[in-house]
This record gives sequence, C-alpha cells and structure tokens, in this order.
Amino acid sequence: MLSKSERTKQFIIEKSAPIFNTKGYAATTMADILQATGLTKGGVYGNFPSKDEIAAEAFEFALNKVREALRFKIKQETTATGKLNAVLKFYHNYSIDPIVEGGCPILNTAVDTDDTMPVLKQRALKGLQEMLDSLKYIIDQGVKTGEFKSSLNAGHEAELIFATIEGGIMISKLHDSPVILNRLLENIKGQIATRYKN
Repeated sequence: MLSKSERTKQFIIEKSAPIFNTKGYAATTMADILQATGLTKGGVYGNFPSKDEIAAEAFEFALNKVREALRFKIKQETTATGKLNAVLKFYHNYSIDPIVEGGCPILNTAVDTDDTMPVLKQRALKGLQEMLDSLKYIIDQGVKTGEFKSSLNAGHEAELIFATIEGGIMISKLHDSPVILNRLLENIKGQIATRYKN
C-alpha cells in the first residue's frame, strides 16, 4: 500500500508525463504542472526538489507504459516472426494514436534534451538500448531455432528496424498522417518474410 506522499508523487508523475512528452522539457513550465495536478507549488516541491526530477520520473513513467504495452503484444506470439510482426503492428498508426500522448518518449526526449539535459539524455539512451536489445534477442532466437538465416546480424537488423520505426514516426508526425509510417512498417514486414528466411 502506497503512503499518501507516494500516491501524491505518482499522481504528479502521471499528470506530468503527457505534458513533457508533448511540449518537451524546455517548454514545460511549473505552471503547466500545477495546472495539470491542481496542486500548489508547495504540494509539488514538497515531493520533488526540481522540475528536472519530475521530468526524469515522467520520462520513466511514459517509457514504462510503452514498454509494458509492447511486451504484452510480443508475449502473445510464439515465433520470432510473430513477435517482430507484433512490434510492427504495435507501431501501426502510432504517430496519431500513441500509448502516451505526444508520441514516442524515447524519440521526443532524445531530440528535446540532446545536449541540454545530460541526465534525461542518458535515460533516453538507456531506453533506446532496451528496445534494441529486445529486438536483437527476438532475431537471435529466430536464428537459433532455424526460423531465420544464420547469416543475419541481429544487432544490425535491430538497429535498422527501430531506426525505421522512429524515423517513420517523426516523418508521419510532421505530415499529420500515419501513411508513411505504416508504409515503412509494411516494408519491414516484407523484409522479414523474405530476406530473413532460410
């Protein structure tokens, strides 16, 4: 059972996450957070020493929502092909229908904090590496079971898949349409069905 203080902290994080993910770190103000939570400055600062701390926890919250939703989809499948296709299906229409308002927390945070917020940049990098490691693991398993070619470099393929997804999200957000993202996802699906197979 969470204490009152822990519940308040969680409430602040949950309300702040979509704001940071939509507006970015620099553009999000304490006034935004106060408005979203309905708390006083003392109510917020009594739980977090700075906006930086809220931003870091809000990023982790947003990333965890994406991670858990994606993990659930992947676990429904038993083959490496099925698991990779579940990832692609998860990101279908993602630019207009994301898990967390504002889009992909890794992409948004990486762009927003590039050289200005090293702590957040490190968290985004860690999140990115988790995603790449998960994709690499799935591809490696496909190679081990003979489902995929033994010549595949799982690490390189994981980078290609995730970079294509993130690039597709960015382009589609600029166009206010998921068409390009979805086309790229279909292209990856085709590659998995042909180039990956023995």
